[in-house]
Parts: sequence; C-alpha cells; structure tokens
Amino acid sequence: MEKKQFKSESKRLMDLMINSIYTNKEIFLRELISNASDAIDKVYYKTLTDKDKTFNKDDYYIRIHPDKDNRTLTIEDTGIGMTEAELDDNLGTIAKSGSSDFKSEQEMEEDFDIIGQFGVGFYSAFMVADKVTVETKAVDSEQSYIWVSEGADGYTIEPGTRKTHGSKITLHLKENTEDNNYDDYLEPYRIRHLVEHYSNFIRYPIKMVVENSRIKEETKDSDNPEYETYLSDDVLNSMIPIWRKNKNELTDEDYNNFYHDKRLGFDAPLAHVHLSIEGAMSYKAILYIPGQAPFDYYTRDYEKGLELYSNGVLIMEKCSELLPDYFSFVKGVVDSEDISLNISREMLQQDRQLRLISRKIDSRISEELKKMQENDRETYEKFFKAFGNQIKVGTYDKWGQDKEKLQDFLLFYSSKEGKMVTLKEYVERMPEDQKYIYYATGSSVSQLEKLPQVSIIKDKDYEILYLTETIDEFVTQTLRQYGEKEFRSVSSQNLGLEAPEEDQKDDAEQTSEMDEKLLAKMKELIGDEVVKVKTTAHLKDDVAYLSTEGDLSIEMEMTLNTMPQGGDVKAKKVLEINKNHPVYEKLKTFYEADDEQFALYTELLYNQARLIAGLPLDDVVAFTKNISKLM
Repeated sequence: MEKKQFKSESKRLMDLMINSIYTNKEIFLRELISNASDAIDKVYYKTLTDKDKTFNKDDYYIRIHPDKDNRTLTIEDTGIGMTEAELDDNLGTIAKSGSSDFKSEQEMEEDFDIIGQFGVGFYSAFMVADKVTVETKAVDSEQSYIWVSEGADGYTIEPGTRKTHGSKITLHLKENTEDNNYDDYLEPYRIRHLVEHYSNFIRYPIKMVVENSRIKEETKDSDNPEYETYLSDDVLNSMIPIWRKNKNELTDEDYNNFYHDKRLGFDAPLAHVHLSIEGAMSYKAILYIPGQAPFDYYTRDYEKGLELYSNGVLIMEKCSELLPDYFSFVKGVVDSEDISLNISREMLQQDRQLRLISRKIDSRISEELKKMQENDRETYEKFFKAFGNQIKVGTYDKWGQDKEKLQDFLLFYSSKEGKMVTLKEYVERMPEDQKYIYYATGSSVSQLEKLPQVSIIKDKDYEILYLTETIDEFVTQTLRQYGEKEFRSVSSQNLGLEAPEEDQKDDAEQTSEMDEKLLAKMKELIGDEVVKVKTTAHLKDDVAYLSTEGDLSIEMEMTLNTMPQGGDVKAKKVLEINKNHPVYEKLKTFYEADDEQFALYTELLYNQARLIAGLPLDDVVAFTKNISKLM
C-alpha cells in the first residue's frame, strides 16, 4: 500500500503546532468530540436543504470506547463522514479546516454553528497516540475508507467495511513514561471527568458503556447483601447549557445552583447578570458577584478570569482578558460562536472580539453594582466589605486612568452618619461655606474620634470621612477631588478654616516678640523633625498636635516606610501648640527662667504629639524618665 506524504507540512511543523496551541495533553478529547459534533451538525444542515431527508435526533450521538487490553481509545460519531477525497484533503494537510470550508460553501442560517476546526483539532490526537486510525463513510456514499497515520512520516488510505455513515477514530496510545501515564485516558472515571469538564454542553449525547455495581435483588433485604456488576450505557454530558436558556425560564435558584455546580464558589452570590448579545459579535454570558472573597483573593496566587467557551466547548478555564483587574472578583462563563475553538492564549490576548466582550462585561457589572448600591444598600455594603479594597486599588492603578469610573463605587465611614457613605452623599450634605472634603486616616474609627485635629473639624459641624484602610489615602491622593471639592486631611496645616473672631483678636494681641522667640527656640530643640512650631487658636482641650505641609501626610509617611522599598520618607511636620492652654503659660515662664525645664516640656510636647499621630518614639526610655521628672 502506497504511503502518502502530508501535502505541505513536516514533523517539525506538527510538533510546533501541537506544543504551541495545546499545552495540556488532555485537550485532545475535547477536540475530537467537537469534531464529532460538527459532523452531526453537517448532517442536520443537509436535511434542512433536502426534502427527502429527515433528521431524527435520537439517531445521532457520539460514543467513546476505551479498550484497556489493546490500549486504544475510540471516539465514534454518526455524523456526515468523509469520502476518500475528503479524507485526503482534510487530513492530508495539517491545520486544514474541513468545517471552515463546509461553512463557507453553504449559505448558513444565522443560528447554525459549526464549532470545530477539523484539521488542527484532529492532530491533537498525536499528543497521546503514536498511531491514529480513522474509519469513515460519507452520507450517500456506498464505500467507506480507512485512514492510518503514525505521525509526520505520512499516511495511508484504503477501502473499509463500515456500513453506516459517520466516523470512528481509534487512538493507539503511546507507551507510558515517567512524566505521562497515557493509560489514564482509558479509565472511565477519567473520561467522564474530561467530558464533564470540557464538553458538557455539546448538543448531542456523548455515550459510554460503563461497569456499575448494585445489590442483588434476592439479597436486598438480608443483613449481608451481595453485589453484582452490570453494564449501562451512560450519557456523560448534560447537553443544554443554562446560558442558552431564556431568562424567563430560569429562577434565582437555577442561577445559584449553576454557581455551585460549576464550583465558582461555596458562598451565595450577591447578584447575577445574564447576557445574550446578538449582532456583529454574538455571545452569551452568566456573570456572578460573589458574596465573599476567596481565601487567596488578595494574594499573588489568585488568578482572575471567566470560563471561556466556543459554542459550548470549554477553551479556557480562566480567561483573564475578559475582566479588568478592578472587577477581578467576578465569576462566570462566556460562550461565543465567533471565537475560534483552536486558539492559543497568546492569540486570545490580541483578539479584538475578546476586547469587545470585555468592554460589555465591564459596563454590565458597573450597572449591576450601581443598581445594588441604590436599591439594596445592605447587600452593597456586604459586597464592599469583601471587595472594596480591589475597587480602591483600581482608582490609583495604571496612574489613575479609571478613577472617575470607580469613584462612585467607594464607601467611607462618616463621622456624622455613623455608617458607610458614598462621596456623592457626602458632597450633597456639605454646607455652602465648607471648602474641602475632610478625611482622617488611622487604624480605627474609635482612635480617629479622639484626635485633636478631628475635634477642630467637628466643632465646625463639618462631616469627616474616617479612612481606616492602609490604601485609603492613596485613593484620596489619586482622586485629588470629587466634583469641584478637593480632599483635605484633618492633619493638614491648611484646613481652610477661620478661627473664631475673639480668638483671632486674642491671637493678634498676645503674639509678641517673645512668643516668636519661644517658638523658634522650640524648633531649635526639636531640630529637623519638624519644619515649624506655631501656635493655633483652633484647639480647645488639647495642648498640641502635629499637622503637615504639602501633599505627604503623616499617615502616608508611615505607610510608605512599611513598604519593602519605602526607604526613609518624611512628611513636613508642623508642631501646633494651643496658646490658650495652661501648659503654654508654663512654657513662657520656663523660657524666661529655666532652660532645663523649657527643654523638658518641649520634648514632652513633641513626643506626646507623635504618639497622638500614631508615630513611634525614638527613645521610649527617655520619654518615661521625662514623665517621672514631672511627677
């Protein structure tokens, strides 16, 4: 028998194609099942154009048969089959697509899909087999043919004895190696798993005869029941994906069951979105907003992405290109007839159709979150507790390019409302004379409530946003403003406030040359730790606190210095002293009469202000000794 050579390819090209497009060997079964489904689709299409033919769906199926004794795996279909010429043409050229040719030659209806690219998919069989046999008989053909190949060296075609139309592909598995156990693909449980994982939504039944066990009928009621084995012809796939059903056919329970059946999460999803888009780019999707974050969500190990299908066939478990990072918590599936089944991850990253789907998903998730925020605040706050930090990161990620889109999703704790509020709600409540959106940054709300600078703002009856997460101030620094209102830390030296008229008058009368010298002396004693020492008329009960000049706050200083490459970052600190406090009067006395006591009070006031601001002390022992001196 004459061995034919592949028309234009070589072993090198075959190896390159297999290794670059398929990095996972188990994908071969998905490819062969998809081709079988295509072959049946073609029969169905022919019945639509030939009045003498009918399509009885019960006659069409795909069968898998593992043979452990001969180490072969067979995938058989009742599809359209191939003639000798089609065998030579479709399988003689690597990456030849019989399905593509068939589709282009026919005037296909819009809802008729052929999902395989036969040439590429078929050759994935050589990842697990060193010999492949195809026995096929075309519809309306009297003769069947057998195609055999052991790889890139070539192939043979000879007449066969098959009586019914369809194709039977037999894989003669490779010998096992230390790294690959090819016998694994002969185990029924493994085959069932691969079908359920990759091909569960193929529209025709995928059958396999399996051995099961049951209690013998005559021993069912005895204390020691006996078991017997029997064979059953099982259907391995569910066939109808939920996303192809009409929304009005489905209940919330259906969506939740699918969420758990697909193991998208063990929690109860907060919301779902069902998309069915038709047009130049057609696809369907079911998207979920989970109720809680996975344990590894905020780690480097977490992989975002949606399951991507091509006409019901899984082509990627986690397609990250479908989700922006700030919505990486979204789970779900996308199925498109316009995405090729045989496509590498590198090609997907450049796929224009994928970008179109991604933009739509982004838009619909945004709409769903806005609706949740407006109509079900309790649920939205639960969402934000789980994933709010991811939204915050999105505002300053990529140099803040998405900040305007994401700013309305943010929630911060309000000093006035005693609960989480949006920036829009804050600004709408602002009095006309309030210049800034005030915020305070710290470890907890209770700690922030006690800050001297917080009391300054609250005395004006202005609302303050309490930022208790490390990344919060990065968010305010990136946003800069909301609408026309700028963000301003309560620790800023410039709070945009005017002191009460009587305090302004007292300040003017009491400021003297001695005061200026006293403050200059304090600055000299403290050194470069502060850029200035000044009096303030805003404090009431507190004696001193640290404010800052410029954009870098004390809280940001602490955050940056905890980072691996943070270095030694310092905010421009200002020590502000309450000129109406009794301690200030003592400072005046000591300035004139006792240098030692003046230095002691200055050091204590500065360290006290550091502690209130959350900054560590350089010398805790010295600080306690100074307190002892006062006692």
